[in-house]
Amino acid sequence: MKDIKHIEAHIAEEFQWFHRHPELSYEEVETTKRIRASLERAEIRILDLPLKTGLVAEVGAGDTVVALRSDIDALPIEEQTDLPYRSEHAGRMHACGHDFHIAAVLGAALLLKQHEAELPGRVRIFFQPAEEAPGGAKVLIEAGALQDVSAIFGLHACPLLPVGTVGISAGAVMAAVDRFVFRFRGKGTHAAHPESGIDPIPLTAAFVQAVQTIVARNLNPFSAGLVSVTHIAAGNTWNVIPEEALVEGTTRSLSAEERALIRARVCALAENMAAAHGATVEMDWYEGPPATVNDAFWASFAEETAKARNLNVVLAPQSLGGEDFAFYQEKVPGMFVLVGTGLSHALHNPGFCVDPNALAPTAHYLAKLVRAALKKVKER
Repeated sequence: MKDIKHIEAHIAEEFQWFHRHPELSYEEVETTKRIRASLERAEIRILDLPLKTGLVAEVGAGDTVVALRSDIDALPIEEQTDLPYRSEHAGRMHACGHDFHIAAVLGAALLLKQHEAELPGRVRIFFQPAEEAPGGAKVLIEAGALQDVSAIFGLHACPLLPVGTVGISAGAVMAAVDRFVFRFRGKGTHAAHPESGIDPIPLTAAFVQAVQTIVARNLNPFSAGLVSVTHIAAGNTWNVIPEEALVEGTTRSLSAEERALIRARVCALAENMAAAHGATVEMDWYEGPPATVNDAFWASFAEETAKARNLNVVLAPQSLGGEDFAFYQEKVPGMFVLVGTGLSHALHNPGFCVDPNALAPTAHYLAKLVRAALKKVKER
Protein backbone atom coordinates (compact mmCIF):
# COMPACT_ATOMS: atom_id res chain seq x y z
CA MET A 1 0.00 0.00 0.00
CA LYS A 2 2.59 2.52 -1.16
CA ASP A 3 0.47 5.09 -2.94
CA ILE A 4 -0.74 7.91 -0.67
CA LYS A 5 -4.11 8.07 -2.41
CA HIS A 6 -4.58 4.36 -1.77
CA ILE A 7 -3.82 4.89 1.92
CA GLU A 8 -6.30 7.75 2.12
CA ALA A 9 -8.98 5.67 0.37
CA HIS A 10 -8.25 2.71 2.65
CA ILE A 11 -8.64 4.63 5.90
CA ALA A 12 -11.86 6.21 4.62
CA GLU A 13 -13.24 2.70 4.04
CA GLU A 14 -11.98 1.50 7.41
CA PHE A 15 -13.54 4.49 9.16
CA GLN A 16 -16.93 3.54 7.79
CA TRP A 17 -16.46 -0.10 8.79
CA PHE A 18 -15.52 0.86 12.35
CA HIS A 19 -18.51 3.19 12.55
CA ARG A 20 -20.88 0.43 11.39
CA HIS A 21 -19.46 -2.09 13.87
CA PRO A 22 -19.08 -0.37 17.26
CA GLU A 23 -18.00 -2.48 20.23
CA LEU A 24 -18.11 -1.55 23.91
CA SER A 25 -15.19 -1.37 26.34
CA TYR A 26 -13.22 -4.63 26.65
CA GLU A 27 -15.44 -6.18 23.96
CA GLU A 28 -13.55 -4.80 20.92
CA VAL A 29 -12.76 -8.23 19.46
CA GLU A 30 -13.77 -7.64 15.85
CA THR A 31 -12.37 -4.10 15.92
CA THR A 32 -9.01 -5.50 17.01
CA LYS A 33 -9.09 -8.15 14.28
CA ARG A 34 -9.81 -5.49 11.66
CA ILE A 35 -6.94 -3.27 12.81
CA ARG A 36 -4.58 -6.24 12.95
CA ALA A 37 -5.49 -7.23 9.37
CA SER A 38 -4.60 -3.78 8.00
CA LEU A 39 -1.30 -3.71 9.89
CA GLU A 40 -0.33 -7.21 8.83
CA ARG A 41 -1.05 -6.47 5.16
CA ALA A 42 1.29 -3.51 5.46
CA GLU A 43 3.89 -5.70 7.19
CA ILE A 44 3.85 -3.51 10.28
CA ARG A 45 5.06 -5.53 13.25
CA ILE A 46 2.68 -6.09 16.12
CA LEU A 47 4.11 -6.47 19.61
CA ASP A 48 3.40 -9.62 21.57
CA LEU A 49 1.69 -8.17 24.64
CA PRO A 50 -0.86 -9.87 26.94
CA LEU A 51 -3.92 -7.98 25.70
CA LYS A 52 -7.40 -9.47 25.27
CA THR A 53 -8.51 -6.60 23.04
CA GLY A 54 -6.56 -3.78 21.46
CA LEU A 55 -3.00 -4.06 20.23
CA VAL A 56 0.31 -2.25 20.03
CA ALA A 57 2.41 -1.99 16.86
CA GLU A 58 5.75 -0.45 15.92
CA VAL A 59 7.31 1.18 12.89
CA GLY A 60 11.03 1.87 12.68
CA ALA A 61 14.10 0.69 14.57
CA GLY A 62 16.52 2.00 17.18
CA ASP A 63 16.61 2.96 20.84
CA THR A 64 14.54 6.15 20.65
CA VAL A 65 10.80 5.57 21.03
CA VAL A 66 7.80 7.89 20.82
CA ALA A 67 4.21 6.71 21.01
CA LEU A 68 0.97 7.54 19.24
CA ARG A 69 -2.31 6.49 20.81
CA SER A 70 -5.81 5.80 19.54
CA ASP A 71 -8.71 4.50 21.59
CA ILE A 72 -11.03 1.98 19.97
CA ASP A 73 -14.21 1.45 22.04
CA ALA A 74 -17.74 2.74 21.48
CA LEU A 75 -20.62 3.80 23.74
CA PRO A 76 -23.96 2.22 24.75
CA ILE A 77 -25.96 4.78 22.75
CA GLU A 78 -28.60 4.24 20.06
CA GLU A 79 -27.44 6.14 16.98
CA GLN A 80 -29.77 8.81 15.59
CA THR A 81 -28.10 9.90 12.35
CA ASP A 82 -28.94 9.41 8.69
CA LEU A 83 -25.44 8.30 7.75
CA PRO A 84 -25.34 5.56 5.11
CA TYR A 85 -22.79 3.79 7.32
CA ARG A 86 -24.69 4.24 10.59
CA SER A 87 -24.25 1.68 13.37
CA GLU A 88 -25.50 -1.82 12.62
CA HIS A 89 -25.42 -2.77 16.31
CA ALA A 90 -28.52 -1.76 18.25
CA GLY A 91 -27.78 0.33 21.32
CA ARG A 92 -24.13 0.88 20.40
CA MET A 93 -22.53 3.81 18.64
CA HIS A 94 -19.22 5.52 18.05
CA ALA A 95 -20.55 8.70 19.62
CA CYS A 96 -17.13 9.89 20.79
CA GLY A 97 -15.19 9.67 17.54
CA HIS A 98 -13.05 6.67 18.35
CA ASP A 99 -13.77 5.27 14.90
CA PHE A 100 -12.17 8.44 13.53
CA HIS A 101 -9.23 8.06 15.90
CA ILE A 102 -8.60 4.48 14.78
CA ALA A 103 -8.70 5.32 11.08
CA ALA A 104 -6.52 8.43 11.41
CA VAL A 105 -3.88 6.66 13.52
CA LEU A 106 -3.97 3.67 11.20
CA GLY A 107 -3.36 6.08 8.32
CA ALA A 108 -0.42 7.59 10.19
CA ALA A 109 1.04 4.10 10.72
CA LEU A 110 0.75 3.28 7.01
CA LEU A 111 2.34 6.59 6.04
CA LEU A 112 5.19 6.02 8.49
CA LYS A 113 5.75 2.57 7.05
CA GLN A 114 6.51 4.19 3.67
CA HIS A 115 9.53 5.92 5.22
CA GLU A 116 10.45 3.33 7.83
CA ALA A 117 14.12 3.18 6.82
CA GLU A 118 14.44 6.94 7.34
CA LEU A 119 12.94 7.02 10.84
CA PRO A 120 15.52 7.91 13.53
CA GLY A 121 13.91 5.51 15.98
CA ARG A 122 10.65 3.67 16.64
CA VAL A 123 7.08 4.91 16.64
CA ARG A 124 5.00 2.74 18.93
CA ILE A 125 1.32 2.84 18.03
CA PHE A 126 -1.33 2.11 20.64
CA PHE A 127 -4.80 0.92 19.68
CA GLN A 128 -6.17 1.06 23.20
CA PRO A 129 -9.33 -0.60 24.47
CA ALA A 130 -11.75 0.72 27.05
CA GLU A 131 -11.12 4.44 27.22
CA GLU A 132 -14.79 4.86 28.05
CA ALA A 133 -14.63 2.37 30.93
CA PRO A 134 -12.34 4.27 31.75
CA GLY A 135 -9.03 2.55 32.43
CA GLY A 136 -7.85 0.90 29.23
CA ALA A 137 -4.72 3.02 29.39
CA LYS A 138 -3.79 1.28 32.64
CA VAL A 139 -4.13 -2.08 30.91
CA LEU A 140 -1.58 -1.06 28.26
CA ILE A 141 0.77 0.42 30.85
CA GLU A 142 0.63 -2.78 32.92
CA ALA A 143 1.31 -4.79 29.75
CA GLY A 144 4.54 -2.84 29.20
CA ALA A 145 3.45 -0.66 26.29
CA LEU A 146 5.18 2.45 27.68
CA GLN A 147 8.59 0.83 28.13
CA ASP A 148 11.36 3.07 26.73
CA VAL A 149 8.84 5.68 25.47
CA SER A 150 10.17 9.25 25.66
CA ALA A 151 6.98 11.09 24.67
CA ILE A 152 3.40 10.17 23.77
CA PHE A 153 0.85 11.86 21.52
CA GLY A 154 -2.89 11.43 21.33
CA LEU A 155 -5.88 13.01 19.63
CA HIS A 156 -9.57 13.55 20.05
CA ALA A 157 -12.28 14.48 17.59
CA CYS A 158 -13.67 17.93 18.35
CA PRO A 159 -17.15 18.88 17.04
CA LEU A 160 -16.53 22.49 18.11
CA LEU A 161 -13.85 23.04 15.46
CA PRO A 162 -14.05 22.96 11.65
CA VAL A 163 -12.05 20.55 9.52
CA GLY A 164 -8.52 21.88 9.04
CA THR A 165 -8.30 23.31 12.57
CA VAL A 166 -6.60 21.80 15.59
CA GLY A 167 -6.83 22.85 19.22
CA ILE A 168 -3.50 22.82 21.05
CA SER A 169 -2.74 24.16 24.54
CA ALA A 170 -0.12 23.62 27.20
CA GLY A 171 -1.35 22.65 30.64
CA ALA A 172 -4.67 21.09 31.61
CA VAL A 173 -7.08 20.53 28.73
CA MET A 174 -9.38 17.95 30.33
CA ALA A 175 -10.38 17.22 33.89
CA ALA A 176 -9.65 14.75 36.62
CA VAL A 177 -12.78 12.63 37.06
CA ASP A 178 -14.06 11.06 40.27
CA ARG A 179 -17.30 9.26 41.10
CA PHE A 180 -18.96 9.07 44.49
CA VAL A 181 -21.73 6.82 45.83
CA PHE A 182 -23.10 7.75 49.25
CA ARG A 183 -25.77 5.90 51.21
CA PHE A 184 -27.41 7.98 53.92
CA ARG A 185 -28.86 5.62 56.51
CA GLY A 186 -31.59 6.71 58.88
CA LYS A 187 -34.41 4.80 60.53
CA GLY A 188 -37.50 3.75 58.66
CA THR A 189 -40.96 4.41 60.04
CA HIS A 190 -44.56 5.16 59.12
CA ALA A 191 -44.92 8.45 57.24
CA ALA A 192 -47.52 9.51 59.80
CA HIS A 193 -45.00 9.21 62.64
CA PRO A 194 -41.74 10.85 61.50
CA GLU A 195 -40.72 11.41 65.12
CA SER A 196 -40.27 7.64 65.44
CA GLY A 197 -37.67 7.46 62.69
CA ILE A 198 -34.77 9.31 61.05
CA ASP A 199 -35.74 10.47 57.59
CA PRO A 200 -32.83 10.31 55.07
CA ILE A 201 -34.76 12.23 52.41
CA PRO A 202 -34.52 15.78 53.86
CA LEU A 203 -30.89 14.98 54.71
CA THR A 204 -30.28 14.06 51.07
CA ALA A 205 -32.02 17.21 49.84
CA ALA A 206 -29.92 19.35 52.18
CA PHE A 207 -26.72 17.63 51.07
CA VAL A 208 -27.49 18.15 47.37
CA GLN A 209 -27.95 21.87 48.00
CA ALA A 210 -24.95 22.25 50.30
CA VAL A 211 -22.49 20.37 48.10
CA GLN A 212 -22.78 23.07 45.43
CA THR A 213 -21.15 25.57 47.79
CA ILE A 214 -17.83 23.73 47.42
CA VAL A 215 -17.25 25.13 43.95
CA ALA A 216 -18.85 28.47 44.80
CA ARG A 217 -17.05 29.04 48.10
CA ASN A 218 -14.06 26.72 48.47
CA LEU A 219 -12.43 26.90 45.04
CA ASN A 220 -10.56 29.91 43.73
CA PRO A 221 -13.08 31.82 41.56
CA PHE A 222 -10.62 31.60 38.65
CA SER A 223 -10.51 27.82 38.89
CA ALA A 224 -12.68 25.34 37.01
CA GLY A 225 -14.36 22.54 38.90
CA LEU A 226 -17.74 21.02 39.49
CA VAL A 227 -19.76 18.69 41.68
CA SER A 228 -22.74 17.09 39.96
CA VAL A 229 -25.29 14.92 41.75
CA THR A 230 -26.71 12.74 39.00
CA HIS A 231 -28.58 9.90 40.74
CA ILE A 232 -30.85 9.91 43.80
CA ALA A 233 -32.92 6.96 44.98
CA ALA A 234 -34.98 6.57 48.16
CA GLY A 235 -38.11 4.80 49.23
CA ASN A 236 -40.61 2.68 47.33
CA THR A 237 -44.06 3.76 48.45
CA TRP A 238 -46.04 6.81 49.56
CA ASN A 239 -46.63 6.18 53.26
CA VAL A 240 -43.29 4.86 54.48
CA ILE A 241 -40.24 6.88 55.48
CA PRO A 242 -37.37 4.82 54.06
CA GLU A 243 -34.35 3.51 55.86
CA GLU A 244 -31.85 4.67 53.23
CA ALA A 245 -31.27 7.21 50.48
CA LEU A 246 -28.64 6.79 47.76
CA VAL A 247 -26.82 9.75 46.27
CA GLU A 248 -24.44 9.30 43.33
CA GLY A 249 -22.49 11.84 41.35
CA THR A 250 -19.20 13.04 39.93
CA THR A 251 -16.57 15.67 40.67
CA ARG A 252 -14.30 17.32 38.12
CA SER A 253 -11.15 19.40 38.59
CA LEU A 254 -8.06 20.56 36.73
CA SER A 255 -5.34 20.19 39.38
CA ALA A 256 -4.31 17.58 41.92
CA GLU A 257 -4.69 20.10 44.75
CA GLU A 258 -8.23 21.05 43.82
CA ARG A 259 -9.12 17.41 43.25
CA ALA A 260 -8.07 16.59 46.81
CA LEU A 261 -9.84 19.66 48.21
CA ILE A 262 -13.15 18.84 46.50
CA ARG A 263 -13.04 15.24 47.70
CA ALA A 264 -12.28 16.27 51.28
CA ARG A 265 -15.10 18.83 51.33
CA VAL A 266 -17.71 16.53 49.73
CA CYS A 267 -16.94 13.77 52.21
CA ALA A 268 -16.86 16.14 55.19
CA LEU A 269 -20.24 17.60 54.26
CA ALA A 270 -21.79 14.16 53.87
CA GLU A 271 -20.41 12.88 57.17
CA ASN A 272 -21.19 15.97 59.25
CA MET A 273 -24.64 16.54 57.78
CA ALA A 274 -25.52 12.90 58.41
CA ALA A 275 -24.41 13.29 62.03
CA ALA A 276 -26.42 16.49 62.40
CA HIS A 277 -29.54 14.62 61.30
CA GLY A 278 -28.85 11.68 63.59
CA ALA A 279 -28.07 9.46 60.60
CA THR A 280 -24.97 7.75 59.27
CA VAL A 281 -23.42 7.65 55.82
CA GLU A 282 -21.54 4.96 53.91
CA MET A 283 -19.18 6.58 51.41
CA ASP A 284 -17.63 4.98 48.34
CA TRP A 285 -15.25 7.07 46.24
CA TYR A 286 -13.95 5.91 42.86
CA GLU A 287 -10.97 7.74 41.37
CA GLY A 288 -10.97 8.03 37.60
CA PRO A 289 -8.21 9.49 35.45
CA PRO A 290 -6.30 12.58 36.58
CA ALA A 291 -6.39 15.80 34.60
CA THR A 292 -5.03 15.63 31.06
CA VAL A 293 -2.06 18.01 31.26
CA ASN A 294 -0.11 18.78 28.11
CA ASP A 295 3.65 19.16 28.33
CA ALA A 296 4.58 22.74 27.40
CA PHE A 297 7.50 21.78 25.15
CA TRP A 298 5.52 19.21 23.18
CA ALA A 299 2.52 21.52 22.93
CA SER A 300 4.70 24.16 21.28
CA PHE A 301 6.25 21.52 19.05
CA ALA A 302 2.83 20.16 18.02
CA GLU A 303 1.70 23.69 17.18
CA GLU A 304 4.74 24.33 14.96
CA THR A 305 4.21 21.01 13.20
CA ALA A 306 0.54 21.76 12.59
CA LYS A 307 1.31 25.14 11.07
CA ALA A 308 3.91 23.52 8.82
CA ARG A 309 1.08 21.26 7.57
CA ASN A 310 -1.03 24.39 6.89
CA LEU A 311 -3.47 23.58 9.65
CA ASN A 312 -5.17 26.38 11.54
CA VAL A 313 -4.16 26.30 15.22
CA VAL A 314 -6.35 27.60 18.05
CA LEU A 315 -6.27 27.15 21.79
CA ALA A 316 -7.84 23.82 22.73
CA PRO A 317 -11.35 24.30 24.13
CA GLN A 318 -11.08 23.29 27.78
CA SER A 319 -13.44 20.59 28.97
CA LEU A 320 -14.33 19.06 32.30
CA GLY A 321 -14.77 15.78 30.51
CA GLY A 322 -12.23 13.12 31.42
CA GLU A 323 -9.69 11.24 29.29
CA ASP A 324 -7.63 8.27 30.37
CA PHE A 325 -4.77 9.43 28.14
CA ALA A 326 -3.85 11.24 31.37
CA PHE A 327 -2.60 7.95 32.85
CA TYR A 328 0.17 7.90 30.21
CA GLN A 329 1.03 11.51 31.00
CA GLU A 330 1.66 10.54 34.60
CA LYS A 331 4.51 8.36 33.32
CA VAL A 332 5.96 10.26 30.33
CA PRO A 333 5.58 13.74 28.80
CA GLY A 334 2.51 13.82 26.59
CA MET A 335 0.55 15.98 24.19
CA PHE A 336 -3.19 15.60 23.50
CA VAL A 337 -4.48 17.48 20.47
CA LEU A 338 -8.12 18.25 19.64
CA VAL A 339 -8.79 17.76 15.94
CA GLY A 340 -11.57 19.67 14.23
CA THR A 341 -14.01 17.19 12.71
CA GLY A 342 -16.67 19.67 11.60
CA LEU A 343 -19.41 21.34 13.61
CA SER A 344 -21.76 18.66 14.92
CA HIS A 345 -23.82 17.49 17.83
CA ALA A 346 -21.82 17.17 21.03
CA LEU A 347 -19.70 14.15 21.91
CA HIS A 348 -21.76 11.33 23.47
CA ASN A 349 -24.87 12.61 21.69
CA PRO A 350 -26.81 10.13 19.48
CA GLY A 351 -26.59 12.62 16.61
CA PHE A 352 -22.81 13.10 16.78
CA CYS A 353 -20.96 12.60 13.52
CA VAL A 354 -17.53 13.23 12.04
CA ASP A 355 -16.80 14.84 8.68
CA PRO A 356 -14.68 12.20 6.88
CA ASN A 357 -12.79 15.01 5.13
CA ALA A 358 -10.83 15.37 8.38
CA LEU A 359 -9.32 11.89 8.06
CA ALA A 360 -6.54 12.42 5.52
CA PRO A 361 -5.15 15.70 6.92
CA THR A 362 -5.19 14.24 10.43
CA ALA A 363 -3.32 11.09 9.37
CA HIS A 364 -0.67 13.17 7.59
CA TYR A 365 -0.33 15.52 10.55
CA LEU A 366 0.08 12.70 13.06
CA ALA A 367 2.65 10.95 10.90
CA LYS A 368 4.62 14.18 10.53
CA LEU A 369 4.31 14.94 14.25
CA VAL A 370 5.70 11.66 15.58
CA ARG A 371 8.36 11.43 12.89
CA ALA A 372 9.63 14.90 13.76
CA ALA A 373 9.31 14.12 17.48
CA LEU A 374 11.69 11.19 17.11
CA LYS A 375 14.29 13.53 15.65
CA LYS A 376 13.67 16.12 18.36
CA VAL A 377 14.07 13.54 21.15
CA LYS A 378 17.46 12.54 19.75
CA GLU A 379 18.55 16.19 19.60
CA ARG A 380 17.52 17.09 23.17
